[in-house]
Amino acid sequence: MPAATRHTRARCGALVALALLVLAPAAGAMGSPGTAALQVGLRAHGLYGGTIHGVATAGTRTAVRTLQRRHGLRADGIVGPRTRAALGRYGRYPLGGRAIRSGMRGWDVAALQFLLAWHGFPSGTLDGDFGPRTGRALRLYQGWRGLGADGVAGSATIRALRREPPPRARIALLKPVRAPVTDRFGPRGSRFHTGLDFPARAGAPVLSAGTGIVTFAGWDAGGYGNLVVVRHRPGVRTFYAHLSSMRVRKGARVSSGQRLGAVGATGFATGPHLHLELRLRGAAADPLPALR
Repeated sequence: MPAATRHTRARCGALVALALLVLAPAAGAMGSPGTAALQVGLRAHGLYGGTIHGVATAGTRTAVRTLQRRHGLRADGIVGPRTRAALGRYGRYPLGGRAIRSGMRGWDVAALQFLLAWHGFPSGTLDGDFGPRTGRALRLYQGWRGLGADGVAGSATIRALRREPPPRARIALLKPVRAPVTDRFGPRGSRFHTGLDFPARAGAPVLSAGTGIVTFAGWDAGGYGNLVVVRHRPGVRTFYAHLSSMRVRKGARVSSGQRLGAVGATGFATGPHLHLELRLRGAAADPLPALR
C-alpha cells in the first residue's frame, strides 16, 4: 500500500475517533454505542466513574488521556488503534466484526448491551461481558423484532439495532401523579433506567395514564414492590410501581384519570416515588414523549 494511502487512512481513522468523542445527541436521545463501549472499557480500568451514556463528556476525554499516558502514548484524547489496544480485551472486536455469542467479551459486547437497552431490552450491568442476562435480553429483542431468537447477535440483528430507532408509542398518556419527573428513561450509572420516576409524598394518588384493563395488581418480587399494570390496547401497557397501596384488582376496567393506588416506597426504592413504565409488545419505551 502506498505511504500516502496509509497516511490518508490513518488520518481518516483519527478523525472518526475524534468525532466519537465530540458529537453528542440531543437530550433524551440515544448516545453513541461506540462511545458507550469506550466508557465501559475505561470504567473496567478504573479510569471512568460516570454514567455509561455514550456521550463524550469531559470526564470521558480526561479518562482517555490518562489511559494514554499510562501506556506511553500521546495524550491527545483520540481513540485510535493504539489506544484501543491499551484497553485490552475491552478494546477488541468492533461491532459487526464477528457474531456475538454467550461467553464472549469485548468492545462489541458492550456496544450490543447498550443498543439492546435503548431498544427496550436491558441486560443489567453494561460491562462488555456476554452472560445469561445479555443472552436473555438478546433473545427477547430478536423475538420482538421477528428475527430468529437464537441468542447470537449476527449481522441481521446488529443491522436492525443500528438502523432502527428505539420503539416509541403513538399514544397520549395522562400524567399519573402530581409531581415532577426526576430520573428519566435512559442510562443510570452502569445500568439502564426503563421508566420515569416521580418523587411525591407517600400516599399521593396515582392515576391511570389511560383507559384500559388491569392485567396485574399485586406484589412483584423483582423489585417493583406493589405493582399495577394496565393494558391500554393490544401490545401497549403501563406499569405503576412501588405503590404503598392498590385500589384495583386484576381484570378491572379503568378509565383515564381513575385512581389505581397511592405513592409508596415498596420493593427496591430508597424513598417514596412513582416509577412509571411504558411497554410496547414487551419492549420498554420512553413514556415522556407520550405524556400530555
